[in-house]
Amino acid sequence: MMITTKGRNALKVMIDLAQHEGEGYISLADIAERQKESVKYLEASAKQLSNAGLVVSARGKSGGYKLAKPAEDYRVLDILVAGEGSLKPVSCLINGCENSCTCMTLPLFKELDEVITNFLNSKSLKDLI
Repeated sequence: MMITTKGRNALKVMIDLAQHEGEGYISLADIAERQKESVKYLEASAKQLSNAGLVVSARGKSGGYKLAKPAEDYRVLDILVAGEGSLKPVSCLINGCENSCTCMTLPLFKELDEVITNFLNSKSLKDLI
């Protein structure tokens, strides 16, 4: 498992919004400038976060994005899953496998998945700010 730019950008957007919580809607241009990222890349992340219900968006001159709930109510796992789609270390944990009954590596990867899930669930967005 490797967290890609999608997951990292989702975290950057959420951290920035959390740091500016209470300031209303924050434009992606402002986030991009502070995070030294392309607006275009952040647009894709913001859309994924919006689709997952993690942020609220508004159009127009004073539009942008804001957190849908307080920073302490977000788990890092949920943010990364919104950005990445899956954090499973091997594809057979997502799609299953015809060899799962005899696979000698499956228990290892199941345990690794549990460790990753538990760790990321133990961290809140507020912990990151």
